[in-house]
Amino acid sequence: MRLKDKVAVVTGGAQGIGKAITKRLLDEGASVAFFDVKSDVGEATARELGAKALFLKTDCTKKSEVETSVAQAIAKFGKIDILVNNIGWALPTFFIDEDEAYWDQVLAVNSKTQLLVTSAVLKDMSKRKGGKIVNIASDAGRVGQMQGVVYSLCKGGVIGFTKALAREVARFQINVNCICPGPTDTQLYAEAITPKIKEAFTQIIPLKRIAQPEEIAAGVAFFASPDADYVTGQVLSVSGGLTMAG
Repeated sequence: MRLKDKVAVVTGGAQGIGKAITKRLLDEGASVAFFDVKSDVGEATARELGAKALFLKTDCTKKSEVETSVAQAIAKFGKIDILVNNIGWALPTFFIDEDEAYWDQVLAVNSKTQLLVTSAVLKDMSKRKGGKIVNIASDAGRVGQMQGVVYSLCKGGVIGFTKALAREVARFQINVNCICPGPTDTQLYAEAITPKIKEAFTQIIPLKRIAQPEEIAAGVAFFASPDADYVTGQVLSVSGGLTMAG
């Protein structure tokens, strides 16, 4: 088990890709504190995953809640070795039809959460001179997504944030990398995308299917593991070949 005795924090870890990441890190030997705003789903996931999984109800757009949950995770497990910034959300809407309130919400969920949680966790990691941070962006941030303009803005920002932060915290022996999922078979995806669009994606993806959440989690597990100790500032698309960036 590559992550034996490690402690991870996963944001948005109660369902979908976040749940798959939480489970994979547990399977690799880590203890995991996962943050989510949904109490019922989070508590059910914690019961399912066992004693090494700690659910902390957290609105990661609020600094006070983030700092409280990070402190609770450290109190429970003694440290934080790994952070996975997984939270993401948007609706498939045209930019011209959106309003400022929607923009504020997308920016808060996809960008502000990255800043608040990373800042809180880095205080512990930097003192201990080590850690792994894995940010979940999207291929929308690499190539753009129609009906996802503000989302693409945010996820492109996550990629830039990853690279800049990797340069800053290398002096603390902290690695920062980024996963860009393509279309992934989650409940949120199913609710947002029509069967016709899903079929269109399937046809243009070279591997002819959308991803399973566990496949995104596998990329996270690599970046979090000792196998990636000399890898930092990198962006990995897990998209079945839908995007092939140099």
